[in-house]
Amino acid sequence: MNQPNGGRPRGRGIYLLPNLMTTGCLFAGFYAIVAAIDGNFERAGIAVFVAMLFDGLDGRIARWTGTESEFGKQYDSLADMVAFGVAPAIVTYQWGVVRIAEYGDTWRRFAWVVAFFYAAAAALRLARFNARAAADKRYFEGLPSPSAAATVAAFIWLWSQWYQPGLTGLIVAVTVTGLAGALMISSFSYPSLKQVDDDRRIRFLNLATMLLAFVFIAIDPPTMLFAMFATYALSAPALWLWRRVLRRTRS
Repeated sequence: MNQPNGGRPRGRGIYLLPNLMTTGCLFAGFYAIVAAIDGNFERAGIAVFVAMLFDGLDGRIARWTGTESEFGKQYDSLADMVAFGVAPAIVTYQWGVVRIAEYGDTWRRFAWVVAFFYAAAAALRLARFNARAAADKRYFEGLPSPSAAATVAAFIWLWSQWYQPGLTGLIVAVTVTGLAGALMISSFSYPSLKQVDDDRRIRFLNLATMLLAFVFIAIDPPTMLFAMFATYALSAPALWLWRRVLRRTRS
């Protein structure tokens, strides 16, 4: 059987446009690391969200243009590890661990371990996603790494903009980072935020909700982004707990 494009099977090449978006995700993650090292945590937080934007575009563009490939899949996974695994861990380390050392060596060691735990959890989450075929693509097993990174980055962006770090803020930052890492490797089911059919019209109510969300985010970006992604991160364990309570009351 003849193959298009001069006999080469579709999907085995390296395509420019989707991989360019993936490179943008990788660059944004790298920039977040550099900004955190320089002490500019607002830029570091923004860079993580820019990486999320590129990450949402690369797969969709590949599907739109029919340029999906195994290379693109693997490249996307490695870029995600940098942008949503290593970058948030280093941002947390630079913002929290370096400062928390002033309160004692025990705090420093604990915070350092939590930052590493987050990075390792992101790697495990991405490996599980690549190794297992989801039975229902409408749901993710475990908190998606971009959402975990957004929760951590938004919190540090919010706290560094409005509050002095202090021991309380540092402890909360370490707690948020550790919890985000734990939720990534959990078995909780999270609804997929990417499952919007490319060729299907969206409802007017959904469009209005999206526009309203953009308005609220524009009012106070770090506060609203943290509230949104923290709510999403906690929704699955809260729903699981609610169902257990209902079962016990009925029995």
